[in-house]
Amino acid sequence: MKTVRLALLALGAAFVGYLIVEVGPDMLLTSIRTLSWRLLVVLVFPFGVVTVLDTLGWRFAFHRDRASFLTLYPVRLAGEAFNVATPTASVGGEPVKAYLLRPRVPFEEGLASVIVDKTTITLAQGCFLVLGLGLAWVLFSLPSAFLHGMTGLLVIETLALGGFVIVQRRGIFGGGLKLLTGLGLAWGERHADKLHGLDRALAAFYRERRGRLCVSLLCHFLGWILGSLEAYLILYFLGIPISLTTAFVIEAFVAAVKFAAFLIPAGLGALEGGNVAVFAALGLGAGLGLSFALVRRLWELTWVTAGLIVLAFLRSSLTSELAA
Repeated sequence: MKTVRLALLALGAAFVGYLIVEVGPDMLLTSIRTLSWRLLVVLVFPFGVVTVLDTLGWRFAFHRDRASFLTLYPVRLAGEAFNVATPTASVGGEPVKAYLLRPRVPFEEGLASVIVDKTTITLAQGCFLVLGLGLAWVLFSLPSAFLHGMTGLLVIETLALGGFVIVQRRGIFGGGLKLLTGLGLAWGERHADKLHGLDRALAAFYRERRGRLCVSLLCHFLGWILGSLEAYLILYFLGIPISLTTAFVIEAFVAAVKFAAFLIPAGLGALEGGNVAVFAALGLGAGLGLSFALVRRLWELTWVTAGLIVLAFLRSSLTSELAA
């Protein structure tokens, strides 16, 4: 699978190059020059606030408060950067988060929290897409093929998330243990108690902490909504006046494409192509869609770089702490 993801990354990079040639690099450079100092605003806000909301969403994914917000924020930043920067299908950073929380939070409890958090953030994104798709059907005259395609993505996401929740309720780690045992691998037997403990922790959370589950979902949903403000600001600074409703629909559709492209590191190529398709369907132009996507790549690069620096610092601090 690592080879497949690297191949997809290479294809994505080639596709981005093709889009740049087709649209014309001059238009992209013009967009950067138009943003000028405003690019700093886009790099910092509102993504910084979205990260705050997502960190709060993660905090409520614990069975009880085990770590402060100030502890969770840099850990989340580091884990998300790992997700984007490595070919791990956007999930490799989740165990990294649990690892970095040691010794403040037991690894098993931290891992259970990131699984719950991944569930609520994906569910929130699905709700966001439902609203965006509803607005698109009612308020916009979009090509039927495009709308049906987005509806298909919603169905796929719903089925995938539903299956993920069912597997968690039935024992995701216990099922994995049975598979490992059936393959004759001794690793699973040595860690059977911990794996079953993770299943019990997940089941207990969904059964006993529904209030915290709802708050986590709400925080992530607000984060998705605030993300649409970023789309609005980028286009506003580029001199393209759009409504907040249009920005909401753009963000909902782009988020759906991002979900579908989870196997590709950073969604390279898929997100650019998705933005081109979304902007073309809305009558804003394919070139603007690509410019928009590449501007977002700039802030993504900025935040990933910051996250990797934080990751190196936290890893070094944790190693020293454990050694002591």
